[in-house]
Amino acid sequence: MATAAKKESKPNAGFMKPVTPSAVLADVVGSAAMPRTEVTKKVWDYIKEHNLQDPANRRMINADAKLEAVFEGKKQVSMFEMTKLISNHLK
Repeated sequence: MATAAKKESKPNAGFMKPVTPSAVLADVVGSAAMPRTEVTKKVWDYIKEHNLQDPANRRMINADAKLEAVFEGKKQVSMFEMTKLISNHLK
């Protein structure tokens, strides 16, 4: 019985390309250029460090003053909406 050869998985170049955070997002993740995946990781680290996940619904993020600026003034966003709002602050 022949098995299909596994394809080598390469990281998606779009995710690995360094992006620069806006000044507002830099308050949360730092101002250095980094891959998009690292930005997301740092935002999650910040959320966990400041206990900003809603305890009743863990998919919702409660914004503090810094994140509220990133979230366009919203007090609470879903984790899916958060990703979209963060990408608005990357160039």
